[in-house]
Amino acid sequence: MAKFTREEIIERTEQLAKMIRETEEVEFYQRAEKQINQNQKVNDRIAQIKKLQKQAVNLQHYGKIAALKDTEAKIDALQKEIDELPIVSEFKESQEIVNDMLQMVTKTIAETVETEILSSNEKTKEQ
Repeated sequence: MAKFTREEIIERTEQLAKMIRETEEVEFYQRAEKQINQNQKVNDRIAQIKKLQKQAVNLQHYGKIAALKDTEAKIDALQKEIDELPIVSEFKESQEIVNDMLQMVTKTIAETVETEILSSNEKTKEQ
């Protein structure tokens, strides 16, 4: 069985990361993220949400429960408005796809390493 140094493993991991970065899924994710960051409607809503979140913290601190609930409802409405924009839903979908791919890679590596270790242990016992 081949032996690899820590540096060789890191080098190959970097190669794998580069391969993943160059997939259509990651490129689409990056384009969608850029479009969201450049979308004025999204930026306006995010600014409104941040302002309302600060208000909510103050309202909670002063025990203004009714006003806090109203502010939280406004935050939820703005978040829903953002989530319903086509570019945002496309971004979230691409985010899930990329995340699934990364989880698949992680799982495959873990399972392969585990299988190799078990196989190696079995061979050692047989000797």
